[in-house]
Amino acid sequence: MSKKIAGFASSYGSSVGMDKMEKNFTPCSFSAIAWLLATLMLFSGEVAMARSLLLAEPSQLAGQWRAVLAGPQDNAQTQALQDKPSNICIIELKADQTVGGQTDCLGHWLGDEPVHWFPEPDGLSLLGKQEARVHLGLRQGHSYQVNLKSGLSVTLERNIQENAR
Repeated sequence: MSKKIAGFASSYGSSVGMDKMEKNFTPCSFSAIAWLLATLMLFSGEVAMARSLLLAEPSQLAGQWRAVLAGPQDNAQTQALQDKPSNICIIELKADQTVGGQTDCLGHWLGDEPVHWFPEPDGLSLLGKQEARVHLGLRQGHSYQVNLKSGLSVTLERNIQENAR
């Protein structure tokens, strides 16, 4: 019986047996480590992204806002030169998350008059009378924008008169 154990030990304890085990184990461990690192980076990226998209409090966004309808070639300077009242609506995002002001004007552009609003991590959403939801994405600064099917865009920005106070 000791010869069988010695034979077993010599076949797996020898350098030839160890080389076979190392060759089989090494590539598997590198791919496992690579998979593990990729998974950890994926999860840590999602956590970092979630932390960067903080949800604004309704009280932070409540107040008067100017909704501006613009074409794809318009910029702030050309928009100011136009000074068309029909391209601007003044709305109020109320603390109770209802919408006041010139909602009929904004509703004409959006296709449904907004009656409620709520903040989202990447912007804000307006809910219409017919329960249509329009998402306005956060732009640089503190304005929100949606691109319409017509090619025009609607931008919500803080009302200048309110900012002057």
